[in-house]
Amino acid sequence: MTPVVFCQIMTAMYARLLKRPTSTTFLFGPRGTGKSTWIKQNFPDAVMYDLLDLREVTRLQRDPSILHDEVSRLPPGSWVVIDEVQKIPELLDVVHRLIEGSGTKFILSGSSARKLRRGGSNLLAGRAAMTNMFPLVTAEIGHAVETARAIAHGMLPRAVTDQDPVPFLRAYAETYLQEEVRAEALTRNIGGFGRFLEIAARQNGQITNVSGIARDAQVARTTVEAYFEILVDTLLGTWLHPWKPKPSNRLVGHPKFYFFDAGVARALSGRLPYPPTSEEAGALLETFVVGEVRAFLAYSGLGYPVHFWRTQDGAEVDLVVETRDGFWAVEIKSSERWDGRFGRGLRRLSESMAPARPACMGVFTGPRELGAGDVRVVPAWQFLRELWDGRLIR
Repeated sequence: MTPVVFCQIMTAMYARLLKRPTSTTFLFGPRGTGKSTWIKQNFPDAVMYDLLDLREVTRLQRDPSILHDEVSRLPPGSWVVIDEVQKIPELLDVVHRLIEGSGTKFILSGSSARKLRRGGSNLLAGRAAMTNMFPLVTAEIGHAVETARAIAHGMLPRAVTDQDPVPFLRAYAETYLQEEVRAEALTRNIGGFGRFLEIAARQNGQITNVSGIARDAQVARTTVEAYFEILVDTLLGTWLHPWKPKPSNRLVGHPKFYFFDAGVARALSGRLPYPPTSEEAGALLETFVVGEVRAFLAYSGLGYPVHFWRTQDGAEVDLVVETRDGFWAVEIKSSERWDGRFGRGLRRLSESMAPARPACMGVFTGPRELGAGDVRVVPAWQFLRELWDGRLIR
């Protein structure tokens, strides 16, 4: 995949792989992923409406038709950016009229889709593409990233460039509670939500036990379910659902929840500034690799869904992807040595799918590629290089 734009962060140049759109687009991504920098680099001449500016919000909330009056005077085909568009969902009705009437093109960016989805907002009736921005990925920084640092501090641009990313990550977690949750009145019980966040972050990448989390956070089960919806809608995490080739009582039916970034998960869990323990490292490496796979599938336009596979007796495969070339299965282990038992889940999955066996891979933190029967085992850095080179998924 060819880099299409460079954006400067601190003293380093990073090639962002998100392509410049040619038509109106919703651009969603968590705070701090670099949306604003990317927009400035790609649309330097666009008219900007920044809804983080209280004066701009007040002006447009009072009378959304002001947007129509101002934008309709621009030359046909002009680009307009509305940043944090979810703060005034009513503007989308105006945007819809402008697209049809004047040919204006918009970048509608935001760090939360909650108000748009919950409020039944006009999502432009298919007249706008939907795209996501992820944290930095290894292909954007020349694969020059240490796996240990990536799982300890994540891949947000500031976490990558700051010599000491811990203060930034702690501030990020606090900002999320203050600006996304309290300011948007997503829940009245900030204390309960804070307890939930820490517990959910500590269970990142595990089979989600909603009842257990509710008990530990001292809130109702239905409240925990609503809290997870907040995390998804504010783009702080995503569900990974189990893959079931056919109905079976032998397969686990509960999903896993992954935070969008390992560093943010650690900040929310309260485990900074200490380095990850061996117990943490496995889920953090999964978070890192799963995030890169999801970003690759989004940026490449392939869009294949990502699942995991697990039986009731504990045989598991971390990633299962159905591609046009067949199934692809990956087991991820935070270990410098590949133990034969690590491939148990891959073997069980392969046997259950015979004769249409998946392509099986193991990912570990060892220094070089290994052979383990029908399983190809590669270091994490090699796996990610081959992923972004297009050699693993097509």
